[in-house]
Amino acid sequence: MAAIAERPRPVLAAEYCKGCGRCIDACAHHCIAAGSVVHHATGLIPVTLHLDTCTGCGLCFDACPEPFGLTPEGVARPHRERLIPSPSLDTQLGLPTSEPIVVKGMYASAIGAILAGCRHFFGYPITPSTEGAELMASLLPRLDGEFLQAVSEVAAINMMYGAGSAGARSMTFTSSPGFSLMLEGLSYMIGAKVPGVVVNVMRGGPGLGNIGPAQSDIKLACRGLGHGDTHAIVLAPSTPQQMLDHTMLAFELSFAYRNPVIVLADGYLGQMTGKVTLPDHIVVPAAPKWSVTGDRDHRNNLISSIYLKETDLETANQELLATYAWMTETEQRADVFECDDADVVIVSCNTPSRMAKGAVRALRDAGVKAGLFRPLTLWPFPIRALTPLVERARALLVVEASAGQLEDELRLALSHADAPAIRIDRVNRLGGMLPSHDEIVDGVMRCL
Repeated sequence: MAAIAERPRPVLAAEYCKGCGRCIDACAHHCIAAGSVVHHATGLIPVTLHLDTCTGCGLCFDACPEPFGLTPEGVARPHRERLIPSPSLDTQLGLPTSEPIVVKGMYASAIGAILAGCRHFFGYPITPSTEGAELMASLLPRLDGEFLQAVSEVAAINMMYGAGSAGARSMTFTSSPGFSLMLEGLSYMIGAKVPGVVVNVMRGGPGLGNIGPAQSDIKLACRGLGHGDTHAIVLAPSTPQQMLDHTMLAFELSFAYRNPVIVLADGYLGQMTGKVTLPDHIVVPAAPKWSVTGDRDHRNNLISSIYLKETDLETANQELLATYAWMTETEQRADVFECDDADVVIVSCNTPSRMAKGAVRALRDAGVKAGLFRPLTLWPFPIRALTPLVERARALLVVEASAGQLEDELRLALSHADAPAIRIDRVNRLGGMLPSHDEIVDGVMRCL
């Protein structure tokens, strides 16, 4: 009996206890019971201890999943501050002026995410996006962040669902086959109004295809984000600088609308090296009022996409449609080059738009009035900026590395806008091939 008496008995740290009940099952002497009082700091209900018959066996210590929930008496535990919500508004901290850096597109996107306040990354390696994840794996632990290589893309997007529900800025890097696997999770996030950023570096398909650059996920990103009437803002960068800028913008838009945002790049852009200028600030994100952070001030919040009554689900869908209309009205973005007097306007995005811009310069030098319209948002398509050009130009030439997916978005936007009829021609390459300078020049001359 003396040996038993010397065994330390458990001490409960209520602020660490989640009330899971594993210690209750482990105790053979019924010294631990389910609690009934909510802890003020966590919003959870910890267990209660009744140690009159405790033998100090220690099984409860082994059963507790929290490192400091149940500890032997006399063992010091770290002090834990009460969970206090962040300020209600994001803040910005100034960065010192620095010289431009030369990095590849994936690194630029990762740097942009960190500058935007992202400290949670969940992903699965897939070429040609893996370098971004490698950089996040190196940097996030040094910044008190979390990098987790998930067992699959399905797991990664659902981890983002959880992090976003807690108000944390989270992201993933993926490529075309992996993006397909994430669509169910994206539908859940959209239905539950959970923000998050997905950077999809498109490669050749269908199937495993190859790792060459492609643009054949445009339809998927703009029209197929999982089941239901789902949409998300789709950003289309074309340079390493825009990979950084658009990733930062994606986090801003995602939390502004409580909706995922897709950054749609291509294989060349992810691997391309370019000069990047860092912004003058870093974002310190706030804890949104709607988030489920585990503290008292947020404990009545609920994140869910389940509506068992048809009328409730219809109302939820109508709210989503209102959000989409707000996005469409507010977030149309485009870059226009040499279009004021253009007879032929080239419509292109991502890496093909770089070839198109070079072709426009060459055509202008030869006296041909060509211009470039580059949508920065593929959804919503920036039709308001394009319509005046359609009224003046003789033809549009869509240049893309897919079988007309960008053209489909263009035609649909023109139809909804009741824009004037105009000839539309195209230059398409497939399977990891990109349109060339000469093909684009020939396409413009064909239009004329």
